[in-house]
Amino acid sequence: MNAPETRKSFRETQFELREEAILDATNRLLADHGYEAMSMDEVASQVGIAKGSLYRHFESKEALAAAVLTRLLRQTAAALADQSTQLPAIQRLEGLLRWTLSQRLSGGVPHLPSTSPSLQQALFANHGYMDELTRLSDQIGALILRARSEGSIKAHLRDEFILYTLYARTCDPTLDFLKAAGSMSNDQIIDQIVSACFHGLTT
Repeated sequence: MNAPETRKSFRETQFELREEAILDATNRLLADHGYEAMSMDEVASQVGIAKGSLYRHFESKEALAAAVLTRLLRQTAAALADQSTQLPAIQRLEGLLRWTLSQRLSGGVPHLPSTSPSLQQALFANHGYMDELTRLSDQIGALILRARSEGSIKAHLRDEFILYTLYARTCDPTLDFLKAAGSMSNDQIIDQIVSACFHGLTT
């Protein structure tokens, strides 16, 4: 006989909802201004809570940013899992890049952690973030190997080069320049970046 499901208290539910609101606000601030320019005061103001309440959820700015980026890795893995496993591996890789670029154009992806040495150091020390990053990298790496076995990847390109290239394209500043110029729609920007990444510039 199954044990009865434990129902969350009102206080626990409110705590979780507030935490999601904090993560959403932090995500926007990281995407708009970057890690160095973001402050805990600004996050608290965006959520409409006292700074002391914010620290009850996250002990530091580093922990807060790590939680946001860990959540993003989980969302990316979920988007990958939602794809049909019957698709060729190269199409799944293209689809994942399209999803990430779409998220970024909508303000859903913070700046690349490598743009901030202090954030990068904090992330490397965060076990939750590193576990999710390793798990996602392994999943993408398996797709790269499958695409190679299907004959979709040039033999001279190394697996790690392809993996890092895909990560780099998700934060390509070309997207920001094209969006600011306003001469192309979001779909056109995504098509151009994906096409150049997977098919090159030459005919």
